[in-house]
Amino acid sequence: MKLKVGVIGGGSWGTTVASIIAKNTDTILWARSLKTAIEINEHHTNQQYLPNTKLTRSLKASNSIKETVENSDVVVMGIPAQNFREVLKEVKPHIRPWIPIVSLAKGLEMGTKMRMTEVIEQELPGHPAGVLTGPNLAKEIHSGKAAAAVIAMVDDTIAEKLQTIFSSGLFRVYTNTDVIGCELGGALKNVMAIATGMGDGANAGDNTRAALITRGLAELTRLGVAMGGKRRTFAGLAGMGDLVATCSSTKSRNHYVGFQLGKGRKLDDIVEEMDEVAEGVKTTKVVVELAKDYGVEMPITEEVYKVLYEGNTLQDAFKGLLRIEIGSEKEPG
Repeated sequence: MKLKVGVIGGGSWGTTVASIIAKNTDTILWARSLKTAIEINEHHTNQQYLPNTKLTRSLKASNSIKETVENSDVVVMGIPAQNFREVLKEVKPHIRPWIPIVSLAKGLEMGTKMRMTEVIEQELPGHPAGVLTGPNLAKEIHSGKAAAAVIAMVDDTIAEKLQTIFSSGLFRVYTNTDVIGCELGGALKNVMAIATGMGDGANAGDNTRAALITRGLAELTRLGVAMGGKRRTFAGLAGMGDLVATCSSTKSRNHYVGFQLGKGRKLDDIVEEMDEVAEGVKTTKVVVELAKDYGVEMPITEEVYKVLYEGNTLQDAFKGLLRIEIGSEKEPG
């Protein structure tokens, strides 16, 4: 019997994932906009977020959450972190008991400092919660370029079942039971993407980018392990893989924000012109708080925070990093 999958969120990544799943099983996508839902059903496109590309013809869409989830055997949440809980509450009255819920979000909730699977467990206890993450730039994947991802669930049996519905052609999906590590890798790398984007925008050079990526990996690994993630996870697709892709690609929203900051533009102006959310902007606030909570040094994150929220310049950020005492690299974290 085919599983029925409901995907919540009609942005570029939610739509891409829904189109992939629709190749394997019955899939319905919730889009807030009725216009978008009609476009997907009638023309098999989502021009706002995936211009000039065709979606899987069997993919259905609706602007009704009830219709999307009431018969679904799996629910996939493609909603940004700061709106995740609000939309999940709309899902709650219509979802059947014990249905797995998979998050696509790569952020942390402000205020609570929670990961999205923690939000799921709090709002819908009893539902297995997991995350799909990795170096996944939506437009590349939808255009047919090879990519890999990780589906992380505490229960490996559920992860293996879900692996089959997310995998398709050149999109390879691996399983992992380290939900904490996989989820934190996806959230924390966005902060580092802003940092490398700032350097690229200021034409700091390839060596600077490489240094920021490498030391950024050390930072996110330190915090990730302190919060319960497994060190090896951060050397894999959910950590190093996602970090490299997001810090190096002009298709990355977070890198774009950093790049524009590096050019001297104001954060509010950059964010206002964007169609989709750059999760790292708000996640940076949460990561600074978590670093204090866990007693972890995160100098790159702190300098990004000062640029985003305290009016520091790019030059201030680099001076701040250069003032840090140089230590040993013998410990990978």
